[in-house]
Amino acid sequence: MTGGGRGKGVHTRGALDNLRPPHREHSMGRGSRTPGPRRARAATGSKLQRWIDLLAALLRRHGAAPLEELVRDVPAYQHAPSRGALRRTFERDKDELRAFGIPIATISDAGGEVVGYRLKADQFYLPYLTLMGERRATPPRRVDRYGYRALAELTFDADELEAVAEAARGVAALGDPMLVELAASAMRKLAFDLPVDAAAPAAESSTSVRESAAVRVGLAAAGATLEALDDALRRRKRTTIEYYAIGPDAVREREVEPFGLFFLGHHWYLAARDSSSDLVKNFRVSRIHRVTVNSAQPGTPDYDVPAGFSLREHARSRQAWELGDAAALDAVVEFRGASGPAYAARRLGEPVADSPSRRRFSVRRLDSFARWLLSFAGEVAPVSPPELVEAYHALADAALAAHGGAR
Repeated sequence: MTGGGRGKGVHTRGALDNLRPPHREHSMGRGSRTPGPRRARAATGSKLQRWIDLLAALLRRHGAAPLEELVRDVPAYQHAPSRGALRRTFERDKDELRAFGIPIATISDAGGEVVGYRLKADQFYLPYLTLMGERRATPPRRVDRYGYRALAELTFDADELEAVAEAARGVAALGDPMLVELAASAMRKLAFDLPVDAAAPAAESSTSVRESAAVRVGLAAAGATLEALDDALRRRKRTTIEYYAIGPDAVREREVEPFGLFFLGHHWYLAARDSSSDLVKNFRVSRIHRVTVNSAQPGTPDYDVPAGFSLREHARSRQAWELGDAAALDAVVEFRGASGPAYAARRLGEPVADSPSRRRFSVRRLDSFARWLLSFAGEVAPVSPPELVEAYHALADAALAAHGGAR
């Protein structure tokens, strides 16, 4: 349930009441079947109108319809300058609608010859949502005139509906602006059929109003940043970002080569090669203040993503202690054992000058890092900072106490 509005599927049921393709004489004006130049330009100039007319033409038919039949219900197709232009426009419209997730099927005969195109209503619309009361299900608000009787129903009982609402509140409580907006959008769509008071917010205090405004501003900024990064990714263009680094508490300019975007730990991250170090790093999108995509040679890629790079694997490679909102701490660890696990853990850290047995880690979550160190049973121990050493020993004491021992 992405996007706004209260509709079913790709379009609202209410909107589709008006999607019946106009009769041909209506599209050609009163008392005349010959379109004037202005009306012809209007009919051919709107891609959205073509799409609506094409969808309505497909949905009103139960079987496969050849292009010649669909043309009668799509006025813009009637003004194509040639048969070839008509075919190209139709194929482009069909492909673009499919890209939106609309399952327009191409139907062929036994010999592989295309005989027509079909769009099944039950694959285009979402089912009706109903609520099961004490005695029976509440009937959905149906509009049967154009065949919506064929749609399935999905019934919730009161406890299930409350669980859905509670889940939406939980998602909103995470504080991520994009998730807040998506959860609100989903609940607005449920409210179209179900008694979910999602569209009318409860009375808000001045503090909550300010927080809501901040969420909307943050969402708009994050959306613009993601769009710019997506553009750079698609065209493989080098990008300059102004990035806030928590460690030095400063905004610094970075030139990067975007490799991918991923969502992890309630935040969006950009995986990109940093030109200053030639390493693939993660940049949290909410800390990117400005994005400038290289405008030189817009049709030519600036770089190639290495063939062996996997965004999925890269995103999974982040350690639990590296995630979170806290400022990163510089942790130094002493490696005292030579077991296989200790050797593998050693490779995750950075070298410490003049201390071959020590490694340096960037840690945002001391609790997770301390638990990880404790799993090596003394072969790996923290050296600094003091709060990490204290957390490590507190965990060790708690573990010993649980098993009747003492340190």
